[in-house]
Amino acid sequence: MKTVSTTPFPDQRPGTSGLRKKTRVFMQPNYLENFVQSVFDAVRDDGAAGEGFSGETLVVGGDGRYYNREAVQKIIRMAAANNFGRVLVGRGGILSTPAVSAVIRRRGALGGLVLSASHNPGGINADFGIKYNIRNGGPAPESVTERIYQHTLALAEYRTLDHADIDLDTEGTTSVGDTEVVVIDSLADYTALMEELFDFAALRALFAGGFRMTFDAMSAVTGPYARHILEQRLGAAAGTVINGEPLEDFGGHHPDPNLVHAAELVAGMSADDAPDFGAACDGDGDRNLILGRNFYVTPGDSLAVIAEHARACIPGYAQGLAGVARSMPTSAAVDRVAASLGVACYETPTGWKFFGNLMDAGLCTICGEESFGTGSDHVREKDGLWAVLSWLSILAATRQSVEQVVRAHWQRFGRSYYQRHDYESLDADAAGKMIASLREKLPALAGVAFAGSEIATADDFSYTDSVDASVSAHQGIRLLLADGSRVVCRLSGTGTEGATLRLYVERYREDGGVGAVDEMLAPLVEAAKELLELREYCGRDEPTVIT
Repeated sequence: MKTVSTTPFPDQRPGTSGLRKKTRVFMQPNYLENFVQSVFDAVRDDGAAGEGFSGETLVVGGDGRYYNREAVQKIIRMAAANNFGRVLVGRGGILSTPAVSAVIRRRGALGGLVLSASHNPGGINADFGIKYNIRNGGPAPESVTERIYQHTLALAEYRTLDHADIDLDTEGTTSVGDTEVVVIDSLADYTALMEELFDFAALRALFAGGFRMTFDAMSAVTGPYARHILEQRLGAAAGTVINGEPLEDFGGHHPDPNLVHAAELVAGMSADDAPDFGAACDGDGDRNLILGRNFYVTPGDSLAVIAEHARACIPGYAQGLAGVARSMPTSAAVDRVAASLGVACYETPTGWKFFGNLMDAGLCTICGEESFGTGSDHVREKDGLWAVLSWLSILAATRQSVEQVVRAHWQRFGRSYYQRHDYESLDADAAGKMIASLREKLPALAGVAFAGSEIATADDFSYTDSVDASVSAHQGIRLLLADGSRVVCRLSGTGTEGATLRLYVERYREDGGVGAVDEMLAPLVEAAKELLELREYCGRDEPTVIT
């Protein structure tokens, strides 16, 4: 073991999904090492590892983006120098984010380091990221990430070993110092967990009956998982999985499963010979896009439909749901399902870690975010392929098309017409001033006319955790209208360049879902932009992406 003198970097405060920066930032001498040592020091100080790491297991893996393999090797040497008893590494350095969570939980690990910038582009000139997941398999809560950050500001040295790189491509055990390093099958734990939840025999019968689908892995981490489960285990036709090889730069594409970046899949689902079902997952496998023939399912509707059908269609939920949860900006469609089931619905800030407390306490079974994230208490991360298997199970049980399932849901529960408008790469200072100005206006907005209705409540969302009573303030500005419509504004913390304004608009109608989305929501969008003074502060009128 050797210690390396270093100096702090002032920009290592983790965001909602860990630390994300440009890849070249992480490639600076000591940058990654400083953060990893700060994680180890914070966890050691927290007492989560008892008297030390010698009896503990650390899980390491990532989405395969540029610098993933080099980072894994550095972390292995540092984990050995910090006396971890065992390190589990996905073969090739590959583990999807939900698979990391599954391995932590199934193998009794202390925690894990996930190497990913999620849906952000990859490559030497693109993005890289790292986050720490705790013993329950979920992202570290704010109390832990703040301790990590404080350690980064005071770090004077880190620990490592002089040791050759290990063979990441062959499963087996290697000793690095006194630490046992095990290269594991990246697919095994996750596949076993899916087989426990879903009726693989029923899904094999679905495909055997001629059902066709396309799964776009976006040249990212879910390719191997999808090929193994969908094609090899369930019998989907060869070629069902497209863009299935994880590439360091995701093939030059943006691995974000939305209608813009999954253009190849969207086009295929609009063709005359379109398959029955289309789906995509993002860079690290935790987000999902669900499509029928010429039919797009919003994330909020997808969450609501899964919650509606889980008990009847998915064996893993045959005993019913303890509760459901959604992030505050997500549409309220699942709220109505929860009411019909007689279970609680929790509204949380954006960030999967907020769902973890609810699931650990047995209060929530299924949850989701509008940013294409859906999951359940089987892991403590959102899980894209789980959502795909959930939909396949619903389609197999109901023998309906995607569109028929969603329209039946709208007939029963009404429809939340919903969009998210992303204004990317805004000047961060200007965007911050714009939101601060809107926040100052909030006390005077009640009763003000707005988009054909009036504002009933205007606030800055604050969340008190139902389990530990922790408070998270300033989680997004909400305008709740008298007719049940909503507008939400928040600056995203998941990018690496400039600021992204996310504007969410929702209008609920009991009309069977027959309205035109753009027409229904246009008055809300225009009124929100005017209230924000978006053009004046940021010089922007049109969003970068609408989902």
